[in-house]
Amino acid sequence: MKDKAGSVRPGLWKCYSKGCRKQFTVKVGTVFESAHIPLHKMLQAVHLLCSSKKGISAHQLHRTLEVDYKSAWFLAHRIREAMRTVSLAPMGGTGGVVEVDETYIGRRQDVPAPRRGNYHKNMVLTLVERGGTARSFHMDGMAISDFMPIIRANVAKETRINTDEAKSYYDVGKEYAAHDTINHAREEYARRTSDPAYVITTNTVEGYYSIFKRGMKGVYQHCSEKHLHRYLAEFDFRYSNRVRLGVDDEARSVKALQGVVGKRLTYRAADRSGAAKA
Repeated sequence: MKDKAGSVRPGLWKCYSKGCRKQFTVKVGTVFESAHIPLHKMLQAVHLLCSSKKGISAHQLHRTLEVDYKSAWFLAHRIREAMRTVSLAPMGGTGGVVEVDETYIGRRQDVPAPRRGNYHKNMVLTLVERGGTARSFHMDGMAISDFMPIIRANVAKETRINTDEAKSYYDVGKEYAAHDTINHAREEYARRTSDPAYVITTNTVEGYYSIFKRGMKGVYQHCSEKHLHRYLAEFDFRYSNRVRLGVDDEARSVKALQGVVGKRLTYRAADRSGAAKA
């Protein structure tokens, strides 16, 4: 079909319904709407971001796709938005085990570094179901009142929960099938039980953090506080759709593309807190 200037444009369609009569492409109604990058390059970017275990920087996308750096940075955030899952079923269940742990990454905006502690860093809480998926959250605090609403909303009551001995998890055992802890202060990292199939440990969630931090520090290097939730969605998506769960690179890319529909991200909204240096 011809565009308004009279030039033939492949992939351009027109709606002939009453009251519309507008031209559109397959990008309309997706997170790629209004993007000026050719569609085949955006699809290539989806595959690159889905198949790279620790992510791929915007500078690398800029060089590989031969597009402007700002366009590559924004395209990466569009794809992360597509990876973000809105509605999720509870994790765990009868016989299921969910490991819960927290970590610190980057710097909080306008918060000076104290002499001791990690108060100046961004706080992340992650739930990992053994043999299953991961969900991470950018937290405002690390108190029981901060943790429990997240755990209640995402973990089934019949689940066994494994954590370290942080005070923030003290109330977990009152609401779940079991709450077992590991004492890292005494260099305890795993403990066997009378059930040979059940080991008390947080090694699975710490393995997730190993991949996450290697990606954030080695590939992205810096992320502003306002963008952290999208990077968490990216690492959660790849971990929850890994080869061990029967999802290869191609299937993972297809699943990411299924998430582009019905979402919209504008450059102003993505960049209002300052661009991530990645």
